[in-house]
Amino acid sequence: MARAGLTAERVTLAGAELADEVGLDRISMSRVARRLGVTDASLYAHVRGLEDLRGRIALLAADEKTLRIAEATAGRAGKDALVAYADAWRDYAHRHPGRYTATQAQVRIDPELAAKASGPRRAVELAYGMLRGYGLAEPDLTDAVRLLRSTFHGFVALESAGGFAHARAPQDSWVRALDALHTLLEHWPPSGASEDRC
Repeated sequence: MARAGLTAERVTLAGAELADEVGLDRISMSRVARRLGVTDASLYAHVRGLEDLRGRIALLAADEKTLRIAEATAGRAGKDALVAYADAWRDYAHRHPGRYTATQAQVRIDPELAAKASGPRRAVELAYGMLRGYGLAEPDLTDAVRLLRSTFHGFVALESAGGFAHARAPQDSWVRALDALHTLLEHWPPSGASEDRC
C-alpha cells in the first residue's frame, strides 16, 4: 500500500538523497520505493519512470545550487563575488555529489517541468551578472561563463575522483586558481584578439 502523502516532490527528494549516497547512475525505481516504504508501482502515479525521476532530480539540484550561490554572492562584487560563487558551487558538489552530477550530466527533462523551473535560468543570470561586474559584454560573457564552468566542474570532478594526490592540499590550489581567474577576468583579452592569431 502506498504511504499517505506520497507526492512527486517526495519521490524526487528520496531519489536525490539516494543519488547522493550511491551515485546518480545507481539509483533505480525499486531502490527509491524501498526507501519510501512503498511498492514500485506506487511511484508511477507520481513520476513516469527512472528517466523522469533523474530529470526531476536535476531540476531540484539546479534550484538548490542556484539558491546557495545567490545567497553567497548577495551584495558582493568583483573578486569577493567570484570567490563566493565558486566556493558555493564546490561546497554544493561536495555535500550533494549525486544531485550535482545530475546538473552536469545529459539528463532528459520534461519540457513542461523545465519551463516552470527557475533554477537553470537564475543560474545563468547570476553567472552573467557577476561577470558584468568585470566589465565584460558579449561574446566575452559567454566565453567567460564557459571558462568558469569548465574550471569549477573540472576541479570538483578531479577532486571527487581522488585525482589530486600531490602533497599540496587541494584547497591551496583552489585558492590560487581563483586568484588566477580573478586576474584573468580583470585583464580579459579584447574581442578579436584570437581571430588575429588565426
